[in-house]
Amino acid sequence: MADASYVLNVSPVIPVVTIDNPSHAVPLARALVEGGIGIIELTLRTESALESLRLIADEVPDILVGAGTILTPSQADAAVASGARFLVSPGVTVALLDHLLSLEVPVLPGVATVGEVMVVLERGLNAMKFFPAGPAGGPSYLAAIGAPIPQVQFCPTGGVSLSSAPEYLALPNVSCVGGSWLTPRSLVETEDWAGIARLAREASAL
Repeated sequence: MADASYVLNVSPVIPVVTIDNPSHAVPLARALVEGGIGIIELTLRTESALESLRLIADEVPDILVGAGTILTPSQADAAVASGARFLVSPGVTVALLDHLLSLEVPVLPGVATVGEVMVVLERGLNAMKFFPAGPAGGPSYLAAIGAPIPQVQFCPTGGVSLSSAPEYLALPNVSCVGGSWLTPRSLVETEDWAGIARLAREASAL
C-alpha cells in the first residue's frame, strides 16, 4: 500500500479530465503544466481513455498522471499497466478496496458518508476523495466530519468550481479539490490549449 498523502499536495486543484480523442491528451497535459498544475486525473469514461493515459505517461513526465472513475479491479490493473501513478474511485466496495490496497500505487477511495470514511480509515488510509462533494453536503459537511475524524484529508470533487473552491480549501481537512472546470469540453474540442493554460494558472493560484 503506497501513501497517497503526497498526491493531495501537488496542486490546490486536481483537474478531473475526460478525453474523447487521444490526440488531445499530450497537448492538454502540457497546457496544464504550463499553467502551473502538476497533476491530472484522467477518467476512464471513454473507450480510448487508457490510450490517452499511456500517451501522457510517456510524453509528459512533468505531470503526475492518475486514473479516475475506477469501478473494478480489472480497470485498476489496466490503468496501472498504462502508466497511472495514482488511482481514484468514486466510491468503494470491500472487493475493490481490497484490490486497490494490493497495488503499488497510491489510491484515493471515494467516500460520501461518515461510515464510509471509517471503513477506509480502518484499512490504514487517511487520504480520500469526497464525492459527490456538492450534493453530499459541501464544505459544512466536511467541517463536521473534521471534528470527530481530524486525521483524514480529503479531496472534494463533484460540483466544485473556481468560485466555491476557496471555501473548501480553507478547511483544515481539505488538501486540494478536484474539478473539471479547468478543461471544459468547448476548449478541448477547439484545441484552445492557451485557454486551458489560463484556467490552470487561475486554479494554481488558489
